[in-house]
Amino acid sequence: MPKINLLPKQLADLIAAGEVVERPSSVVKELMENSIDAGARSITVEIKNGGIKYIRVTDNGCGIDRGDIRNAFLSHATSKISCEDDLDSILTLGFRGEALASVASVASVDIMTRTGDSDVGTHYRIEGGEEQLLDDAGCPVGTTIVVRDLFFNTPARMKFLKKDVTEGNSVAAAVDRIALSHPEVAVRFIRDDKEILRTEGRGDLGSAVYSVLGKEFFETLIPVKYELDGVRVEGFISKPLASRPNRNMQYFFLNGRFIRTGTGSAALSEAYKNSIMAGKFPACVLNIIIPPHTVDVNVHPSKIEVRFADDRPVFNAVYYGAKNALTGGDFRPKLTPAAAINSYVKNLNAVTESKQMSFSAVTRESAPAKPVPAEDFWQRKPAEQFSGELKKPGAAKPASGGLKDPSAVGNDREFDLVNTGRLPPTEPVKAEPEKEAPAPEPANLPAPSVETAHKEAKPAEVIKEAAPEDHRYVGELFGTYLLVECGDKMLIIDKHAAHERMIYNDLKSRETRPDSQLLMPVTVSLSKEEYSAVVDNLDLLAQAGYGIDDFGSGTVIVRECPMNLSTEDVEMLVAEIAGYLISNKQDLTPEKLDWLYENIACRAAIKAGDLTSEYEARKFVDQLLSMPEVKFCPHGRPVMIEMTRKEMEKSFGRIQ
Repeated sequence: MPKINLLPKQLADLIAAGEVVERPSSVVKELMENSIDAGARSITVEIKNGGIKYIRVTDNGCGIDRGDIRNAFLSHATSKISCEDDLDSILTLGFRGEALASVASVASVDIMTRTGDSDVGTHYRIEGGEEQLLDDAGCPVGTTIVVRDLFFNTPARMKFLKKDVTEGNSVAAAVDRIALSHPEVAVRFIRDDKEILRTEGRGDLGSAVYSVLGKEFFETLIPVKYELDGVRVEGFISKPLASRPNRNMQYFFLNGRFIRTGTGSAALSEAYKNSIMAGKFPACVLNIIIPPHTVDVNVHPSKIEVRFADDRPVFNAVYYGAKNALTGGDFRPKLTPAAAINSYVKNLNAVTESKQMSFSAVTRESAPAKPVPAEDFWQRKPAEQFSGELKKPGAAKPASGGLKDPSAVGNDREFDLVNTGRLPPTEPVKAEPEKEAPAPEPANLPAPSVETAHKEAKPAEVIKEAAPEDHRYVGELFGTYLLVECGDKMLIIDKHAAHERMIYNDLKSRETRPDSQLLMPVTVSLSKEEYSAVVDNLDLLAQAGYGIDDFGSGTVIVRECPMNLSTEDVEMLVAEIAGYLISNKQDLTPEKLDWLYENIACRAAIKAGDLTSEYEARKFVDQLLSMPEVKFCPHGRPVMIEMTRKEMEKSFGRIQ
């Protein structure tokens, strides 16, 4: 065991101290780093009530001599450095000698420790900075530290702590980072008497990533191993198709220390240029190994930010390492049989929604199919109403070609395309000449004719107010803009911006939560910060139409989402919401709800370039012109511009 010395004042002043224990996670981080510096190969962390009431960290490191136990709790007392030159070659995680002193000043601390050359261990207790006990103890080689009642003597700090769940998630994030940065250390995390995490400590980073971040995330990664100009980069990066809406799943480590680095993030983004969509970001777990004298780790109180002597070698190593990994394999999407079926059904639905055909299953001769108007693309049936109608006796099967009610699924085909009107029967139904054809079941009725459909649709009931009579739909420009002649003006409507505002206004005007659609449960793996943000705002998300439950260990399960949204990108959507909640913690609830409504409206609105039938376009124009309050999209862009006949004629020189 190295001798613990009290640093001279001159050396202590050179250290940019300011280390403050802000919350339980900072206590756990410091104690785990001390364990690793002591050579531990196994660390167990246990917390209760988010770590506010109880934290226990046990390791099998070298232990502390009884003669040094008091010095360990003095400010600027450390065994890691002893002179100024040592600051240029720091390879340990801790070096300031402030952690134990800071913790002991605001909590009750018990430490039991024994070195390998001692037959008896030591039990030391300090409370609020005052020594309470120093005695013999029977304990194994290593150190166990128990921290109770954090901030019991500083109520001002106590009031800034969050809920137990939030503080517990923050502790879990700190444990995750330590486990990822040191895969050679076996880490066990117990939260409220339940084991949350266990890593094997085999030194295999892939095993640690699998244990910490989950199977789904691990399967999206590709390995990286590269060295350039004395900088070595090892770890994993995500496949291009597994990009995320933010950088929350980027884990960078420097010589085994978790850091935030703009240099590494920029290099990674540059390596993925032209490989992922704009606005998406890769995920990574990368350890950057460089000579200690080329980096200053003493520039931030929590040592999360560092300063490189030269950023260029680090940038190049990360960039070329990621680039080589990306070009070293074939990452094209592979179509599985299940995916092929879903793709086929999706394409089939897209075709039939634009051109619906009616097939007669009860006539003796085949009649030509007649097109029917497409369903209004801004209106859908909520899950509650859909489920209720299915349960009615003799109810017809839905004509949308979707899944059956899960409670009714037996040995039948999952997709009943014939009875839903998506496909014609494989064989025409034949009737005996001498008998009258039996009345068809409601589920097998043919699609209505054009005339019947027009009578049943009653477009006037959809429109809130009568649209101006003196307007005429002209056509569509660039698949984006609808052209309308209205009196002596020409209107150019941005269909996405207009539709987005209409959806947003509808969501805002509702007195109850938006209609939701039921999903097959989707599990979403998140970083601990994202997970905490989502779990803390489950009620807010429910108000916006999301049914999300806490699934534990950094995972949530999504059961419902607003019916306006596509269900294909649920994981990306939840990660995007989590990123917003992390970045806007101080926003009031109404502001967060407005953002959620804007997000729903933007995703649900028809996109530029999407095919719009003339029938849909005409009805959409009627609807829009009956809503004079729709002038700007939720992001402030105008939904339409107008040009008068006079202005047009002046442009052509017809008038002066």
